[in-house]
Amino acid sequence: MRRVRDCIRLKNAGISTQEIARRVGVAPSTVRLTLRRCEAAGLTWPFDVGLTDAVLEQKLFTNCGTKQGHRRHEEPDWAAVHREMKRKHVTLSILWNEYIERHPGGYRYSRFCDLYRQWEACLPVTMRQTHAAGERLFVDYAGDGVPVVIDRLTGEIRKAQIFVAVLGASSFTFAQAGWTQTLADWIDAHVQALEMIGGVPHLLVPDNTKTAVIKASLYDPLVNRTYAEMAAHYDTAILPARPRRPRDKAKVEQAVLIVERWLLGRLRHRTFYSLAEVNAAIAELLKVLNEEAPIRRLGVTRRQLLEDIDRPALKPLPTEPYEFCEWRVCRVGIDYHVEAGAHYYSVPYRFARVEVDVRLTVRTVEIFLKGERIAAHSRVSGNHKHTTIPEHMPSSHRRYAGWTIDRIREDARLIGPATAALCEQILEDRPHPEQGFRACLGIVRLVRPYGAERVEVAAERAIEIGALTYGSVKSILVNNLDRRPAQKRATDSTPILHVNIRGPRYYN
Repeated sequence: MRRVRDCIRLKNAGISTQEIARRVGVAPSTVRLTLRRCEAAGLTWPFDVGLTDAVLEQKLFTNCGTKQGHRRHEEPDWAAVHREMKRKHVTLSILWNEYIERHPGGYRYSRFCDLYRQWEACLPVTMRQTHAAGERLFVDYAGDGVPVVIDRLTGEIRKAQIFVAVLGASSFTFAQAGWTQTLADWIDAHVQALEMIGGVPHLLVPDNTKTAVIKASLYDPLVNRTYAEMAAHYDTAILPARPRRPRDKAKVEQAVLIVERWLLGRLRHRTFYSLAEVNAAIAELLKVLNEEAPIRRLGVTRRQLLEDIDRPALKPLPTEPYEFCEWRVCRVGIDYHVEAGAHYYSVPYRFARVEVDVRLTVRTVEIFLKGERIAAHSRVSGNHKHTTIPEHMPSSHRRYAGWTIDRIREDARLIGPATAALCEQILEDRPHPEQGFRACLGIVRLVRPYGAERVEVAAERAIEIGALTYGSVKSILVNNLDRRPAQKRATDSTPILHVNIRGPRYYN
């Protein structure tokens, strides 16, 4: 409007149209058109003091763009267009093609886009987010995965999930494929992302996925304990986005879109047979995206922005990467063992029936009670067996636990050959050696009250009479039969004659 005012002021001063055009910096035809519009609107110089630019524009251009007798085009449903634009992979070009098929004489593409932008400008505005250097790392999963052939014979295909992380200030992007979106893959992807960035941001911004946030809340979200422990290891914090507010992490939403178009679009014709092949291909494309492709409107690459802007503000990585662990709440059994990972680990017997926290890593199992570690074990594969530390057992159990079949045999041999022979016969006489375990253990323990010599004699007497039990041996000792001479059968050669006894002639 400043040039309009200048044109009318100079014309009122008697200056020619050509000179006005030269002084204002417009074409002479523009000066003539402006003067005609002022004349049609009844405007004369000087203008009223209250004539603002908005009022002046309204007076001059009220009928601008309208033609007498021109047919009005069919107006699209801009609300429906806006809803469709929120769908995945939908663009204005696609919607215009659909519109022009329904209305062949409708708006051309450029006018269609201009009208939609004008309509969109009337919507509620979105706050522009400004990201400080090294402040935030936005993380999320891409909606589409990469198909991987896991069985060459059957052709079975499994989708690999794509984890995406992007720095707020530099837009440096990381992506990695994993089989699932479970906690183990979620933590491993974070560790790899921080290693690739080479530093730690001040905040991690995930959405409210159950893997990261146990309970979503606008004011006090409850973060998964393992995820929080990983953040503490790297001296950073977790700030989940507000529930149902994807614009809080618009940076990673845009990065996901770039990854889907930049990576998945280029990999759609390739066949992968392992997760390692997928990640190798992703790494090659990420190198081009971060280090070779400049960002439009800035003219520099993401790597350059990372080094110039984010790098000085990032925290250093710890000396050791975070080792994934899983926390579980368990109750100690009556046998003072905790089941974790299909295996049983002991705790001190005084903590039987107590609820404890179990921390499982790849190599260790740690058991905590109210924040204090009460037991630690090397992790064993899930074989449903027991790992017991002797110090965790009560003294009575400890004495009993030290006895094994091999030890009983060895102690029986130390008592004497008769005792060793008796124990062997007891073990062999039972269907399973374990069934004779307690009988032999009781015989060996008789040494304490009666001494080794008496037990040896009692064992010999028990073998003679065929009494292969613990009770028989103890009865011999209690009744002092081991101190009495054994009654020997008289050797009489007189034949026994009886009607029920067959003589030698019966077998002739």
